[in-house]
Amino acid sequence: MNLLDRFLPQQEFDSYEDFKKNYRLNIPEGFNFAYDVVDEYARLQPDKPALVWCNDAGEERRLCFGDISRLSSQVANAYRALGIKKGDAVLLMLKQRVEAWLCIIGLEKLGAICIPASFQLTEKDIIYRCNAARVKMITAVDDEDILHHISLALPGCTTLRHVGIVGSHIPQGEPWLDFRGAYAAASDSHPRPCGTPEDTTNRDPMLIYFSSGTTGMPKMILHDFDYPLGHIVTAKYWQQVEDEGLHLTVSDSGWAKFGWGKIFGQWICGAVNVAYDTDKFNAAQLLKTMNRLQLTTFCAPPTIYRFLIKEDLSICDFGSIHHCGIAGEPLNPEVYYRFMEATGLEVREGFGQSETSVLIANFPWFKVKPGSTGKPSPLYDLDIVDENGNPCEDGVVGSIVVKNTDKQHPTGLFRCYYKDEEAMDRSWKNGVYNTGDMAWRDSEGYFWFEGRNDDVIKCSGYRIGPFEVESALLTHPCVLECAVTAVPDPVRGQVVKATVVLAKNRGYTPSEQLKKELQNHVKKVTAPYKYPRVVEFVDELPKTVSGKIRRVEIRENDKAGR
Repeated sequence: MNLLDRFLPQQEFDSYEDFKKNYRLNIPEGFNFAYDVVDEYARLQPDKPALVWCNDAGEERRLCFGDISRLSSQVANAYRALGIKKGDAVLLMLKQRVEAWLCIIGLEKLGAICIPASFQLTEKDIIYRCNAARVKMITAVDDEDILHHISLALPGCTTLRHVGIVGSHIPQGEPWLDFRGAYAAASDSHPRPCGTPEDTTNRDPMLIYFSSGTTGMPKMILHDFDYPLGHIVTAKYWQQVEDEGLHLTVSDSGWAKFGWGKIFGQWICGAVNVAYDTDKFNAAQLLKTMNRLQLTTFCAPPTIYRFLIKEDLSICDFGSIHHCGIAGEPLNPEVYYRFMEATGLEVREGFGQSETSVLIANFPWFKVKPGSTGKPSPLYDLDIVDENGNPCEDGVVGSIVVKNTDKQHPTGLFRCYYKDEEAMDRSWKNGVYNTGDMAWRDSEGYFWFEGRNDDVIKCSGYRIGPFEVESALLTHPCVLECAVTAVPDPVRGQVVKATVVLAKNRGYTPSEQLKKELQNHVKKVTAPYKYPRVVEFVDELPKTVSGKIRRVEIRENDKAGR
């Protein structure tokens, strides 16, 4: 039993064209995911499995929707007792503790604004977020580094009133408190406040993501209470989750990918979310956990797959898994083929942003073209346009845009960059949202991602996308990871630079000879003009907390001569 029928009258489609034309959402007035999904499951089938929590120590906890409903009501009442009300902002730094789910649901019941945050935030990051969003409370795990950075940040956080800690190591005095103890002592009754000012509407603010900040200070991306329904496409038609099947998306609770893959669409579809709570990624441990749990569906960023294929994949029986997905950055064809050869599973790529649900994906009705991110979601009127906003012909690289948002705002698309008119003016004009991402479309309608606007390289009149050069480099056995950027050149304007992490476990070490070998390799694999004229070997690549490569940081370091 799942609740899809309430929101999606037609669920089966004969073709992609049928899906694109006839997909229609039924959006109830006053939709609230906490009440209309979590509490409704608890009313209809309280024992229906909802969450499996586990860690590398072998601990495991299983919760049903009855548990999630009851505990999230206790959390809501604990927040209310601390003065949190509708419209107030609460910052969460909860890793993958069970409380990450409980707090999101509890805050939705109050109509408060949830701000997921990475456990890697430092003092400066915390101060900026708290003051920008006027955060009243932080709820965090009792991690030593997190406590340290929050302590340093406290004097600079002007609106902060409480810091609730989940765990046993709780600093003494104000504003610290034992949040797990607070909600354990609270009532588990929290009826929906129908017809009162505390009840929520579809357009009320529900969630703020801070952008990854690859350029400038992070922007506040505001989503309303309709947002979870946009992820039905994400979960059912791209990730292909199953009712009561175990789904694992590898993501910290502070990332937008958590909303994509670990709570909203998955629970609407009746799937069981897996919380794999680990401090540091270890590919071998992940494979052992997957093998033990016998997952149904799996989704992870490209970095995870790159490390998985370096391991002995035979330690995991992939027989229970019927679908693997990938998002965050494009998946290089070499990784796709090696993973499929070892497991028999295709990896179906999807693309979107913190601002959206899945925009483009490899849906089940058409064949995967490795390296392509697929075809548009039916929720969005997408196009590829040039610098003047004119549609690009097939094969021409341009900006991915969402059109006609003034006629019908797509469910899943953010409402605004909160308190940032300048960012809105740059990206959203005349009903068109410019994603800032570059791609081209082939004659069959597949989209091929090129990179962010700032990432595309212009060399001697050629436009070179970093992804195609990175894909060529990754076919060489010495390359573990790489990032391709532009460096200034007095003759060509820009030339291609490759920053490479070597697979040292295979005996490769940096040398001039290896640089030349890589340059010649790229010339053979792709068009010769795309080869990297500059090659730098490094121990690791700079990345955002969500695992995306920060090419902007490489460019800035080059500019500064570092």
